[in-house]
Amino acid sequence: MSVVVQKSACVGAGQCALVAPDVFDQDDDGIVLLLEPDPEGADLDAATRAVRLCPARAISLTSS
Repeated sequence: MSVVVQKSACVGAGQCALVAPDVFDQDDDGIVLLLEPDPEGADLDAATRAVRLCPARAISLTSS
């Protein structure tokens, strides 16, 4: 699975960076930064949780 982010949709809530800090971070404006586009194992589980928690639906997973 690969992570896809739509930075233009991000509202800066930061849930992604909180639940998956090895996959996501935030820039100085609070907008999502993708650190690991192809997470595995526990990082994939955390990224999946981040997708569910994102209030703006700015993060998605796709088959690689």
